Amino acid sequence: MEEPICPIDSSCQTQISALLSPPSTLQLQEYYNTLLSARHYSSITVKQDANFGKGVFAAMDFSDGDLVLRDQMLVGSQHSFNKIDCFVCSFCFRFIGSIELQIGRRLYLQGLRDSESHGCDVGSSSSLSKNFHEMDSSSEDEDQGTHQCGSGSSKDKNPLPEGVVESLMNGQLNLPFSKEFSLPSAVPCLGGCGEAYYCSTSCAEADWESSHSLLCTGERSDPAHREALLKFNKHANETNDIFILAAKAICFTILRYRKLKANCHEGKMKYDTSGDSNSYNASLLLEAWRPISMGHKRRWWDCVALPDDIDSSDEDSFRMQIKELAFKSLQLLKKAIFDKECEPLFSLDIYGHIIGMFEQNNLDLVVASPVEDYFLYIDDLKNPDKEEAEKITQPILDALGEDYSVCCQGTAFFPLQSCMNHSCSPNAKAFKRDEDRDGQATIIAVRPIRKGEEITISYVDEDLPFEERQASLADYGFRCRCPKCIEEEP
Repeated sequence: MEEPICPIDSSCQTQISALLSPPSTLQLQEYYNTLLSARHYSSITVKQDANFGKGVFAAMDFSDGDLVLRDQMLVGSQHSFNKIDCFVCSFCFRFIGSIELQIGRRLYLQGLRDSESHGCDVGSSSSLSKNFHEMDSSSEDEDQGTHQCGSGSSKDKNPLPEGVVESLMNGQLNLPFSKEFSLPSAVPCLGGCGEAYYCSTSCAEADWESSHSLLCTGERSDPAHREALLKFNKHANETNDIFILAAKAICFTILRYRKLKANCHEGKMKYDTSGDSNSYNASLLLEAWRPISMGHKRRWWDCVALPDDIDSSDEDSFRMQIKELAFKSLQLLKKAIFDKECEPLFSLDIYGHIIGMFEQNNLDLVVASPVEDYFLYIDDLKNPDKEEAEKITQPILDALGEDYSVCCQGTAFFPLQSCMNHSCSPNAKAFKRDEDRDGQATIIAVRPIRKGEEITISYVDEDLPFEERQASLADYGFRCRCPKCIEEEP
């Protein structure tokens, strides 16, 4: 396979090099100080270390169980396969609608899937080895390699009487005690795409201004633009939905660039305009890129872990095919949202670094489902309330099957959480409390943390044996030398 060649990598080499240059210690410190101040976090600081890079440190004492941080994501995306099971805000990922709508919509979509026998692609890094073996296949069947996903199989479920699912979806059937689990009403996308919904107008506007205005496939978008976006989304869903995150990061930068430029023209911010227009635009693009520059390190095809079923002798070929996959995704995205003033963002080198940032720094996006809480609530009722309620809820529970509740699942990049270093004996962990009902990363202290102490989390299961932990951490590009590893090392 020939190495893919992106012309922009050559024509914009100087600008790309500037974008990929690591921020100085001063730039890094100013960025995180501003970020912490804007989010009103005085309990932690971010510092740069010559040996270990960025780290998060306690600016106060924490007790075991204290909330250390709730970090708002820079970009995030719900997994495509999860959208059947969970109806959530496309910006903050809170569940929306109603308990009835959540259940009815899930049963309806699962029924469509089962009747049409359509699979859906996992689109995660775990499928890379499958893609490696299949990308060179002579078969042109676009459904090859896909499989059904969702919860449970139809044989485990008992169908509901005709009309019940529709009644749940349109609000004609109110389940007992569902008002105890009220959810925000669903607010449609500003562009009318029918794909994105939100928990509030503020979330709809924030997503529109952050990235969705460029990624919307609604009627307000140009037909050619819409068709190109649909092709890009299809490719991402069939291969790896990390491309959706990369597209959001590029859109975020483009829209931030446009806003900075507009503010300069309107005199709302000062910027040196003494140079030529190209230098001026490049400087603005660098500033717009700043949040992304804090996270990227290596290109995706260089840092993605080699799957277990790929022999080391095939590693070069595997990585070349991963690069080709990224190149195809980039070409599709470029056709949809290309902006000449932000041309360097559409280089393969930049795209690879963006995806690599997500590969090495992302965090699972998980939000617990209120459907589970609802059925647990019914189960905890006392008779006769429980007996009366279950006359209605039990058939619905049977129709949903054993896996009656699935949490919202996705991937996100969190600017502060991504600065936290690893330890196999961490003093904090990512943990959702009962009150955490959106996609923000929640970091909780697992033991007392003294002021000035570094706050660490574990990137792997810290209960694994020493060698297994080290093997897992090798994917992150380092060998752990935490106190636990030093003590256990043979």
